[in-house]
Amino acid sequence: MMLASTSLLRGLPSQLHISRRMSTIAFVAPHDPIKSSQAISGVDLVQIWAQAVPSSTDESAKVPKVGTTRVFYNTPESKITAISSLGEGFEKKKGNERREMVRKSVGSAVKTLRGLDGLKEIHIDAEKDPHAAFFTLKTLPPSRFNPNLKEPIPEKITLKAIQNSKEWEEGAVYAYSQNLARTLMELPANIMTPTAFCERVKFEFAGVENVELIVRDTAWAAEKGMNTFLSVTHGTSEPAKFLEIHYKGAPQKDAQPLAFVGKGITFDTGGISLKSRVGMKLMRGDMGGAASVVSAALAIAKLKLPVNLVVCTPLTENMPGPSATKPGDIVYAMNGKTVEVDNTDAEGSLGFMRYTTTATEYKPHTLIDVATLTGAMVSALGEIYTGVFSSSDKLWEKLNEAGEHEFDRFWRMPLSEDFGPQIYSSNADLCNTGGAAAGSCTAALFLKAFAEGIEPKEGEEPKMNWAHLDIAGTMEATRTYAVSGEGDDWEQCSV
Repeated sequence: MMLASTSLLRGLPSQLHISRRMSTIAFVAPHDPIKSSQAISGVDLVQIWAQAVPSSTDESAKVPKVGTTRVFYNTPESKITAISSLGEGFEKKKGNERREMVRKSVGSAVKTLRGLDGLKEIHIDAEKDPHAAFFTLKTLPPSRFNPNLKEPIPEKITLKAIQNSKEWEEGAVYAYSQNLARTLMELPANIMTPTAFCERVKFEFAGVENVELIVRDTAWAAEKGMNTFLSVTHGTSEPAKFLEIHYKGAPQKDAQPLAFVGKGITFDTGGISLKSRVGMKLMRGDMGGAASVVSAALAIAKLKLPVNLVVCTPLTENMPGPSATKPGDIVYAMNGKTVEVDNTDAEGSLGFMRYTTTATEYKPHTLIDVATLTGAMVSALGEIYTGVFSSSDKLWEKLNEAGEHEFDRFWRMPLSEDFGPQIYSSNADLCNTGGAAAGSCTAALFLKAFAEGIEPKEGEEPKMNWAHLDIAGTMEATRTYAVSGEGDDWEQCSV
């Protein structure tokens, strides 16, 4: 059930309503119900809205909530027009709050129209916020992301802006990249293997300027001494891969880069510490961190942002094979630290932290790692907020500002050495789990031990700012929102 109320208008004069054998083009108009005049493409929005919502002419009546949508047929030029309320007090709203009202209004209207037979184009009134108004549909069959396709299938429904703009075009890039991340996560593990993931990313970056892709194998990892990550690969017959993306968009090509690291477990059974069968199929999305960072890199490169960027994603399965790592095993990390494997289902910390160290070799000024890391984060924040652990107040403030801008919100979690005894008291320097209590906090503290350069010397700034994003809760939508469906079956532009 959609949060936004929607319906098809019946009982209006014939010039406004006909059968569903209709035009192939529809208009979407986000509408402020208290405005006295508004029109698009010859359609008087105020007039026909008043016929659908008689209370709109009554100043004492309650304004329809944001996303309330009405669809009109046979409007001028034999088009379909979907009008969606911007909610109460829209004109007084500013900044992020106003942007989100536009997003919900347009999203509800597009969502209502998408099921109409024969519809080919949706033209959107994007004047109020072109970026927030851009949407794209992802899973209308046949899938445009089918890995067996030699050529991409054209979109079933094309979305256009009535008023084209640079912001609208930027929104299109955001939308494509965000939906790519979701699609990579949703594909089953027998299709989205580490090898297939790398091939898909190569395909997406083909022709994008200033980008170099490097795919490495386990022989390279063994030479580098990446024992902690290799310990995760022992149970699977699927070859592990190490994907790096280098984008050079800064005016100075040797400028310090920004670094992204994404956890890429393409299927996680838990290994010897086997997960419950209930919900295990969702673990096809345990490479959500890798999907997120490569898709963000695609948007950055397409938009030609003036930064240098390094993206590192270790990719493997975590399986209970005959050679799988066992609870109690001790592994030597490349930096000399020893790690006790208390729980093989905490594989993210083992494989992920090694590539965090690799990323620091490129001397980034900022490193952001993204992972579907802990069930504890699901318990703490659900699917509403992504948990953030950061060594830098300034980096946290930038992330929080970006999240509020796109309504993809973050919540800062404690990164405290007071949790240390839970992972420092073992047969090795570190233990890969700290027990049930504060599980997301101890996992972040484990990763911090390998983020070199975040501890400043006295009187100096840190060499690197670091943030860890635990997206275990926000990896999936279990309910319907104004701009997305259950299971995240489609979404708009915000990253």
